[in-house]
Amino acid sequence: MADPIRRLVQELARLPGIGEKSATRLAFHLIRGNRQQVKDLAQALVDVTDKIRLCSICMNMTEADPCTLCSDPRRDPELICVVATPSDLIAIDRGGHFRGRYHVLHGLLSPLEGIGPDDLRIAELVRRLGPDVREVILATSPSVDGEATAMYIARTIKPLGVRVSRIATGLPVGGELEYSDQATIARALAGRATM
Repeated sequence: MADPIRRLVQELARLPGIGEKSATRLAFHLIRGNRQQVKDLAQALVDVTDKIRLCSICMNMTEADPCTLCSDPRRDPELICVVATPSDLIAIDRGGHFRGRYHVLHGLLSPLEGIGPDDLRIAELVRRLGPDVREVILATSPSVDGEATAMYIARTIKPLGVRVSRIATGLPVGGELEYSDQATIARALAGRATM
């Protein structure tokens, strides 16, 4: 393999979820592809590294500061939904059901990986909590690290007099009970709603 191709494969393989085989396939796709598409991709990569920064309010990735979500007057400033990553924010906002504001932590607490509270954007969240914030919704994953992060934030925020809630977890729509694990069934039962 020629050196520029080998370098491209190595760089692509450094991306999460891309192994050497996938990186090789992507590299050859780019080489055989439309030259303008490759240039557009390269420019998009340069633009994202040069122009994207964190919103000074919610810590989401943005080009404008504050971001469009924080500056949208139609969003309820009394509700803040806390997520671990910008992709979690996109997943929640895509549905259009939540019309409040967000806060991105940029990770989860993970003592085994050496990630503590000071490594996340928790201090920035606490600074946002004034008398105009009615509720903080913790929307971290139901993993061990997600639960630990939610519990830590709840313990930090509750003394400030802000209501803290947690997103529901349980069985997915279309899921089958017989294939669900016991923890999922237990959460579904604990989070049941009156009909």
